[in-house]
Amino acid sequence: MLTSYDHFKVEIKNVKYFAEDGRVCPRTAIISFYDSTGKEISNELFGVIEKQEIYRMIEEGKDLILDNLYINDFSLSAYRRIHNLDKKSHVRINNLSARNSFFEATTATDFSFALFNEGDISFEGSHFARGQVLFTGCDFGKGNVNFSNTFFRCGDIDFSGSLFDDGDFLFKNSVVKDGKKDFQDIRFGNGEINFSNTEFNSGELLFINTHFGNGHFIFKVARIASGKVDFHYSSFGDCDVSFERAEFGNSKVDFRTVDFGSGKINFNRSIFGNGDVTFEGASCRSGKIQFKRVEMGSGHKNFSLMEMPNAEINFEKTNFGDGILTFNGSQFKLLCLRSCNFDHYVDLRLAKAEILDISDTIVRDIIDLEPYDFDVNIDVINLTGMRLIGKIYIDWHKNRCYDKIMAQEDTTVRQKAEQFRTLKENFSNTGKYSFEDKAYVAFRRLESIADLKESVSKNKWSALWSYPAYGFKWLVFDKIGLYATSPGRVLVSVVLIWFLFGFIYYIIQLSGLGMTMSSVNNPDKLTPFMQSFYHSAITFLQSVMAMFFHRG
Repeated sequence: MLTSYDHFKVEIKNVKYFAEDGRVCPRTAIISFYDSTGKEISNELFGVIEKQEIYRMIEEGKDLILDNLYINDFSLSAYRRIHNLDKKSHVRINNLSARNSFFEATTATDFSFALFNEGDISFEGSHFARGQVLFTGCDFGKGNVNFSNTFFRCGDIDFSGSLFDDGDFLFKNSVVKDGKKDFQDIRFGNGEINFSNTEFNSGELLFINTHFGNGHFIFKVARIASGKVDFHYSSFGDCDVSFERAEFGNSKVDFRTVDFGSGKINFNRSIFGNGDVTFEGASCRSGKIQFKRVEMGSGHKNFSLMEMPNAEINFEKTNFGDGILTFNGSQFKLLCLRSCNFDHYVDLRLAKAEILDISDTIVRDIIDLEPYDFDVNIDVINLTGMRLIGKIYIDWHKNRCYDKIMAQEDTTVRQKAEQFRTLKENFSNTGKYSFEDKAYVAFRRLESIADLKESVSKNKWSALWSYPAYGFKWLVFDKIGLYATSPGRVLVSVVLIWFLFGFIYYIIQLSGLGMTMSSVNNPDKLTPFMQSFYHSAITFLQSVMAMFFHRG
């Protein structure tokens, strides 16, 4: 299909045209194609059929075989005027085939409100070289509809309000120039809907309120230069949807309140330019939505209020570019943002999620997880391997940080410890010092357990000294000192040790096994009980001072 020409010229010759299937036309159209300099690139031959002949065939109910023909100013609106029909009354067309045909019109090639009988319909390889193309309000019936490899030189095409029964709708490898491509309010049956490798250029591409049946929707490697891509209010059945490697250019991309049904949704390696991208309020009953290795530009990315409590959505290694990214109020079974870079504000205040995976990420700005006007209900948060250059706004209690990290099933004790260390540093940077202490204690406890397990796993005999060493650290550093985060606990521990050894000295003295002695011969006449506690205090303080001066 030649699509690179700048202009063309049609020359009608009174020479018979013999088609390969035996049809004979009384005249032949020679169509020459030229580049922008006026140089002829190519020429092709087509049989010529007058529009009045086509109208007569429709009126008589004949099969409409238009393959390899040149058709000028065909219009069902004109047909209805000739026959005094209502503007929107359906016109029956039987067995339409227009493969490799050449259409041009002063205003529009008009198939609006056509009623096609059951069976396949094909415009494969045809040229719509001049004028709009209208298939508004058509009823295509049951069967395959094929617009593959078709060239729409005027980008204004309209399929809005059309109905399709079961069968495939093929629009792959086509080229549509700049203009409005309207697929609004269409109802598709079950089958394959294929726009793969189609070049849409610039303009509006509209699928608003379009309903896709069960089967496959394929938009793979399709390309839009700029403008608007709008799917809002559309719905998919049990339908696999593929936008893999689609290029949306600098278009505004709108998937608001789309119902993705329960199939597999694939946006892997797709490219979004600098326009806004919104999936606000989109829903999915179950399944997986993949956004792996997607490239996004500088626009706003809105994934808020999505209702997918039983679906998994995966943005692994996606580049979100510049601009705000929000998932505020959304519900997912799993939200995976593994190995992403967050250079700008990210709102992760989810209404509900079983798992939030933000592991192996680089955070240069703010991640917001702190509840505000609703509870952030996330069961598991994975921060493993996060490089935190910016800040995380998170509340230790309201976000249940400890429970959400400890609930991880696929991370080691060491990895959990490192996540608490990340939170400890974050709380220090955000001035939440009480939360910092809690994260630090969790980090040190898990670090000790990890050290113990790693030591024993390397050498089983090390258990003979590793477990006693761990027990000593657990008693002294954790239970007594809470890793230096609780002065009150240290004070209570000092008092308890003082009383414990005081009673031990007193019992020893009462039993006759020994006695406490004073270097000044007890001038204050202390009783044995008081002298035992005095001796305990002095001994404890001397030990502390010795340790202090030894360190100095």
